Amino acid sequence: MIETFRKIAESALGYNLNNVSDIVILLMGIILILIAVVSIFALIVQIILAIKYHKYNKKKNSLDMTGQDIARKILDDNDLQHIKVKTSGSILFGNSYSHFFKKVRLRRLTWKKNTISSLAMASQKSCLAILDKENDPDMKTRIKLTPIIYFGPLAFIPLVIIGVILDIFIFKSQSAPFTIGLSCLGLLIYLVSFIMSVKVLKTEVKAQNKAYDLLKANNMATDEELVMLKKLFKLYNIEYVNNMIISLLELIYRILQIIAYVQDNTANN
Repeated sequence: MIETFRKIAESALGYNLNNVSDIVILLMGIILILIAVVSIFALIVQIILAIKYHKYNKKKNSLDMTGQDIARKILDDNDLQHIKVKTSGSILFGNSYSHFFKKVRLRRLTWKKNTISSLAMASQKSCLAILDKENDPDMKTRIKLTPIIYFGPLAFIPLVIIGVILDIFIFKSQSAPFTIGLSCLGLLIYLVSFIMSVKVLKTEVKAQNKAYDLLKANNMATDEELVMLKKLFKLYNIEYVNNMIISLLELIYRILQIIAYVQDNTANN
């Protein structure tokens, strides 16, 4: 089994791992298998979510209001006239709220449509703005650490490349201190990003609950529509948790990569 995992890890990394201990190889193999399994499950959830989203995006909401109008009404009713409602075709932002740009972004699929999906997305993202206004502690933390949350995972590879360049071309070091050091820094940033993603999920769930209560209290949704909203929000939350699990597994795998690199480098020297 160890040799099988060793071949799997070597295939993934693209270099020989003969000097790496069996326990590290075993863990790397297990993590790769877990990533594959969770990724398949995540894909299934994404397909189900896409089907539900499309289904609800064809069903007219009882307000007969577009996503833009719903978001505008909720924001205005909560003294948030300064928050803009804009359309977004962006994969990065999609349906979202930005504290820094003072806007609620809605995808083109929901912005001008008077559907259940539009009702769900417009109300939930508008409620993130309400949480911001209310100085919700989790929302405040999320806002402060937004750059790390979204760009932290992207820092790992550039830092490793910088470390390799410094070790090979600048200092010509065989022990690779800069590669190891900057890799560890990248992992630390990645870890902080992962921890803070829990805050993001918490605020998203808070906004979902607030949207549900707001729509119900103001008779902006029927009981049937509220049930549909809960189903849609639940699928989004499952998808987010799946992505968090994959991120955690990737973090562990990258730590094992560094350990393998150190073991191999030590053995060669």
